[in-house]
Formats: sequence, structure tokens, C-alpha cells
Amino acid sequence: MADSVLYEVSDGLATITINRPEAMNALNTAAKVALREAVLAAGADPAVRAVLLTATGRAFCVGQDLKEHMDQLAEDRASGAGVTMSTVREHYNPTVRALAEMPKPVVAGVNGVAAGAGLGLALAADYRVVADSAKFTTSFAGVALTADSGVSWTLPRVVGPGRAADLLLFPRTFSAREAHDWGIAGRLVPADELAATAAEVARALADGPTVAYAAIKESIAFGAGHSLAETLENEEELQARAGSSEDHAIAVAAFVAKEKPRYLGR
Repeated sequence: MADSVLYEVSDGLATITINRPEAMNALNTAAKVALREAVLAAGADPAVRAVLLTATGRAFCVGQDLKEHMDQLAEDRASGAGVTMSTVREHYNPTVRALAEMPKPVVAGVNGVAAGAGLGLALAADYRVVADSAKFTTSFAGVALTADSGVSWTLPRVVGPGRAADLLLFPRTFSAREAHDWGIAGRLVPADELAATAAEVARALADGPTVAYAAIKESIAFGAGHSLAETLENEEELQARAGSSEDHAIAVAAFVAKEKPRYLGR
């Protein structure tokens, strides 16, 4: 992986760290490629049971690197090509889908500003631990663009369609406290406790029943777009899968023995 994104796996936990603090973790092409590859690697690695996505410095991610973007737009105008916005298809879409759809939980440790695609990355995670000093903004309309990085799908599901439309049409900065009140932040912590708390949350998930977590992710996504009858059928299938896992047998045996279960992730 490139230095702009750090990737480490330890005892079932993959930590992906966006590492361009000098640019507030803006995503240039190299960072987008490295981030995509890190997320895909974590999703495909059977040894990884949970993922922590975080960043260095005072920002989580301010989205697209607009300096590079401006240069690419100029090249497009000069050449007549239209490749600049292909980054949505090539980088953002596969990264967000991999985060949201991998069969293991993803925690975002939001250490600072999350703007545009940075907000999209945070929303693609299953759970967000947020520093009380962090700030958020949609920002897209502020540069005459529409939402990408999944925000048009994730944001309405978290904050409701009315508030999502307000935030997208009238982009503005909102606080970590507002993010918590609206359901974006699952846990709000002092800034100096962010790294430790996010790692603790991710570690707990990495040590948990991975098959059940995968089924929970799938059931939430399915239920958001299907009828009650279809959702009940899906729950039946997913419960059969979870119920046949080794971890379920371990959990039941531990409950009867009044012991703490030690899950295997299968």
C-alpha cells in the first residue's frame, strides 16, 4: 500500500489509516487507489474479522483533493476528454461498496473534519466513534456537484430524507454533537480518547461472532429496501446461517456454563 494509506492486520483486526495529514487527508488519485485496495484486501482476507477506518492528523478526510481535481479538469478541457469524474466509478464506488457490503463489521474512528467523500466513507461504516471536536459537512453543492461516495443512499437512511435534503441542498458544517443527536455518531468521545476508544470498539467486534455480524449487516441493508414479508423471509435464511455457525454453538454452551464465550469467527 502507498504511504498515503497505511494498512495493518493484527489478531483479526485490520486498521486502515488515511495518512495525508498535511492535506487534511484529501484524497488524491494515489490515496484513492491505495484506500480502495486496502479496503478490498480487508474484505477478502478471511483472517480479518473487523475493520477500523481512521486517519492521522486533525482531519478524518476532507474528500476529493480539489487541487489535483482542478488540474485534471484543465487537462480535460484542453484535450476534450472527460475522464475527471471517472474517479466516482473507479475509486469511490468500489471502496464504499466494499466497506458497506463486506461480511464483517467496519468501525470509523472519526478524529476530525469529515467532508464530502470523507463523510461518505464514515457513513459507509457500520459504526462511528467520533471525537467531540470533529465536524462534518456534505460540501458537494458548494462546488457545484451532487452527492457521491454513497451519501445519497446512506445519509437519508441515517438522518431521514428531509434532513438529508437540507444538508445536501444547503451544505454547511455541523458539529459532532449534532452528528450524535442525528444518529451519525454511535459514540461521542473526547478528542484525546478517540484513538483508544475506536480501537477498543473495533477490537471487541473483531473478537465477536463474525458470521452473526455479517448477517446483521446484510439484514439491515435488505430491510431498508424490501417489504415486511420479504424481510421476514430474509431473516429466516440469515438466522439459519447464523444458527449453523460454530460461534452460535460456542455462545450457547458458554451461556449454559455461565462463562464468557471465546468466538472463532466462523
